[in-house]
Amino acid sequence: MIRSIPVGLGARAYEVVVGRGLLAQAGERIAPFARRRRVAVVSDETVYRLHGAELAERLKTAGIESHSVIVPPGEQTKSWEGLADVSDRLLALELDRGDLIVAFGGGVVGDLAGFAAAIYKRGIDFVQVPTTLLAQVDSSVGGKTAIDTPRGKNLIGAFHQPRLVLADLSVLDTLPDREMRAGYAEVIKYGLLGDFAFFERLEADGGRVLARDPDALAAAVARSVEMKAEIVAEDEKEAGRRALLNLGHTFGHALEAETGYGEALLHGEAVGAGMAMAFRFSAKLGLCPVQDALRAERAIAAAGLPVRMADVRPEPFPADRLVRHMGQDKKAEAGRLTFILARGLGQAFVAKDVDTASLRDFLLSEGASP
Repeated sequence: MIRSIPVGLGARAYEVVVGRGLLAQAGERIAPFARRRRVAVVSDETVYRLHGAELAERLKTAGIESHSVIVPPGEQTKSWEGLADVSDRLLALELDRGDLIVAFGGGVVGDLAGFAAAIYKRGIDFVQVPTTLLAQVDSSVGGKTAIDTPRGKNLIGAFHQPRLVLADLSVLDTLPDREMRAGYAEVIKYGLLGDFAFFERLEADGGRVLARDPDALAAAVARSVEMKAEIVAEDEKEAGRRALLNLGHTFGHALEAETGYGEALLHGEAVGAGMAMAFRFSAKLGLCPVQDALRAERAIAAAGLPVRMADVRPEPFPADRLVRHMGQDKKAEAGRLTFILARGLGQAFVAKDVDTASLRDFLLSEGASP
């Protein structure tokens, strides 16, 4: 079954298409947005080796000339150097504004290619073809594009909405189990932040989702996309409710910064640990029932995700450095810390001006070093 979920942004509205076998339909679905029948496919080495030939053939069958721009896999590619490299290679292809960029990969490729599209000749259309669970349920939808810097994650970027998102569940068949678990963190996030019934379904069916059961996986991806589409349509530039989508990210990004944005800690793993920490912090502040924090932690851990800093690495993280990283978070305002905390399961909210001393005390109680 194929579902089309609209992202309602007026003249810039687009569809997120979810289902199996969409790669085989990519040419005909992308063709309406390729006005000059010419596209640049930005992908990473792993994805293109597995699925690139099929995408190129489907584009060719639809009468679209495609050129590949292949980058190394991994978060390190989402950098100033990676952006410069992709931009230069796009310029070498002499693309114009009637051409199209196709982001064909996971969150790294989607963010990098989307940002390149946002700034190439002051903006060129692009299509997202996400190939990881995390990208399908989160990063490919909503128009956030960015690169990382040594000072923090996703601090340089732009809002640039795609024209179409094709989430082919079939490509997840080749996704490593670790990447599936990392993507599942973003799925369970939607239940924890605002849909308790969805959270309960995931408590029962999470194992089937991770095992790629077709019905359970399709339902989980579709519901996640529905929630994100609804939030983005209401708050495109993250001035209000969209900030809730960052549940777990402030803690998680700090852990990623300390581990070097590499294979030691995948983004979804950091989000899993960060969500568990956000619920425990909420409980410590008296905002959330302790039993809800424990239940959230159990559900995250059941997916094989880290829930504590000691699960990430045995050496303690320095509390003061973690706090500094959090101060660089995009939600911080005038030096005041902003977190997404919870009053209970499915009841996340934006907490502004979080007390630094309380945060540091919490991190120390979690095992951070002074």
